[in-house]
Amino acid sequence: MPRYEDAEWRDSMRIRFDYSNMLADAVGKNRGTTEDELDQMEFRLSAGLDVLRRRRGPKDLAWMDLPYQQETVEEVLAYAREVEGVFDDVLVLGIGGSALGVTALKTALLPLGSDYWSLEQRRRPRLFVLDNVDPDWVMPTLRMLDPERTLCIVITKSGSTVETMAQFLIARAWLREKLGDAAACHLVAITDPAKGALREIAAREGYRTFTIPPGVGGRYSVLSPVGLVPAALIGIDIRELLAGAAYADQLCQVRALKRNPAGMNAALQHLAYLRGQRISVMMPYSQHLRDIADWFRQLWAESLGKQMSTLGKRVNVGPTPVLALGATDQHSQIQLYMEGPADKIVNFVAVERFAEEGPIPAAEPGEEEIAYLGGHTLAELINVEREATAVALTKAGRPNCTHIFPEVNAFTVGQFLYMLEMQTAIAALFFAVDAYDQPGVEAGKNAAYALLGRPGYEAQAVEIRST
Repeated sequence: MPRYEDAEWRDSMRIRFDYSNMLADAVGKNRGTTEDELDQMEFRLSAGLDVLRRRRGPKDLAWMDLPYQQETVEEVLAYAREVEGVFDDVLVLGIGGSALGVTALKTALLPLGSDYWSLEQRRRPRLFVLDNVDPDWVMPTLRMLDPERTLCIVITKSGSTVETMAQFLIARAWLREKLGDAAACHLVAITDPAKGALREIAAREGYRTFTIPPGVGGRYSVLSPVGLVPAALIGIDIRELLAGAAYADQLCQVRALKRNPAGMNAALQHLAYLRGQRISVMMPYSQHLRDIADWFRQLWAESLGKQMSTLGKRVNVGPTPVLALGATDQHSQIQLYMEGPADKIVNFVAVERFAEEGPIPAAEPGEEEIAYLGGHTLAELINVEREATAVALTKAGRPNCTHIFPEVNAFTVGQFLYMLEMQTAIAALFFAVDAYDQPGVEAGKNAAYALLGRPGYEAQAVEIRST
């Protein structure tokens, strides 16, 4: 029996949420949340959960049901078995939500630095994610890889994302130059089920395809084939990943505010924003979890940063997400958070049990100033650093909270990803904005199309060039 089917094990892997340092009792009435405010938010959470429940499903919020997509899981795992041993490298072409989640899964769940191991040591393909169109990165990456041993995965929901399709044209030509007609066997398309340029090309040229379900936007797609296909190819347990997400789904349906981690942090972040604390820092004390914070930046910013409310009122709202890494950024950012403007909330992410302890040897004679370190471990040190930073911030009246991972594994990572998606969806209801559109992004895309000469954008191109 897989361990995630054991209820006792699942409960032992529950990510705990400590919000005590967000409260007025800890940081002061003008900077923290009061019990009366939380009581008022509990009613709003219950109403919000009703809204999400009504919209949940394949026609609207399909991302909420991704933890239960058994047929898709079987399809993905079958493909992973089919190509096992065929490719040494997997190259993902995508940007934004089509790339950040894939990178987060790799960083969280593979041994750090394992891409530098030999193929015999790692026993899986390396994964490269080209999430930009910087030619000084794209072209050297292709020169480093062997087309005969590389699988290219092209990911775009619309099938026409300018950066991704530019990458695709370059990668396809690179493959064809060496492989000719066999290049099609080295290309996988993950896109809309029925429409878009990539879907048409894939059908015409015979690529293997996977579908991004309707109702799943890019920044909510990490638990769809967007993340599952690359993850399965590099050996991540996608069943356990989705089991963790399903567990989070249960936790996030609870109506009692203090027992719903997603609802509670959405409420705390919303109330902080109303107090003028409009910058939300996510600071993992774990190298494995750094790129989850990077993925969350897009989720939080693109979902909540809106000009118009759902009632048609101009509001220009949105908390600004910031990434920091503990303990590294104690030496670069904490000074600002401690003594600069009181406009920030710090969300720590802690790990109780690291895979490695890192024993610190005893100091030698004459090294009395550092002798206190001997007998401790790096795992102990990084957690002490986090606790000390939280204490110092709290004493300075700076609100902070902590998500506590029992350990980093596929179950806890899936749990955290889904929890953050639910937190974002609930926060959008509190802010009264649409969490699933991005008109500001579309405006930039349309301008790029015009400047590149895409048919249908001629008038916009003339307007841009005349300003």
